[in-house]
Amino acid sequence: MPTLLNKDGFKFFFYANEHEPRHIHVLKGEGFFKIELETLRIVNNRMKPKDLRKAMAIVEANRDNFIRGWDERFTQR
Repeated sequence: MPTLLNKDGFKFFFYANEHEPRHIHVLKGEGFFKIELETLRIVNNRMKPKDLRKAMAIVEANRDNFIRGWDERFTQR
């Protein structure tokens, strides 16, 4: 489970055998959600609203790095 970023108690990661569309998983304590990187659509949200807002700000600030990490790991060359 490659971790892309640990920040402010949040872990941003993907699993080793991911699938399209590009997305990452976000975990903090018992809360988690998945977010599609192209559309920023939140999937399977189980995070408190305050934590979700903070995590989304981090995702938006690091989106290009997350996409680059996905492409390096999963895109066939």
